Amino acid sequence: MPAPRIESVGRHHAAVLADLHAEAFSGGEIWSAGAIEALLDTPGTDVLLASDTGVPVGFVMVRRLHDEAEILTLAVVPAARRRRVAWRLLEAAIGRLAWQGVARLFLEVSNRNPAAQGLYAALGFQCCGTRRNYYADGADALVLAADLRTSSR
Repeated sequence: MPAPRIESVGRHHAAVLADLHAEAFSGGEIWSAGAIEALLDTPGTDVLLASDTGVPVGFVMVRRLHDEAEILTLAVVPAARRRRVAWRLLEAAIGRLAWQGVARLFLEVSNRNPAAQGLYAALGFQCCGTRRNYYADGADALVLAADLRTSSR
């Protein structure tokens, strides 16, 4: 598979982002187009969209405040998983945030999602906390952080 096209998008893509989120997280917490628009209206919030031959397959949403940022969501549709779409989205987001002067990047991941945990570890994220019963299914959230100042990216 050729590398997906990664582009910055805004609130005019909210419906597409909501559809991707619903497909990626079926059975979980789904974000509506309105919720996505509200997040994108928050200063410092950006979205990178991945497309494969013109078809949207995933996105990452980040929120930056001064020298820290957090990944609000990373969504990749099931048909595009295991094809490095998430890796490429994260690399693009990390590079962009580092360029903007972000020192630390945070995220939360389910303790029941070892594939995502492995991806994040490979990108330099380390566990720095736990949020008990964070997800609707009762799973804990592992709070991960990466130091973008010491990264080799």
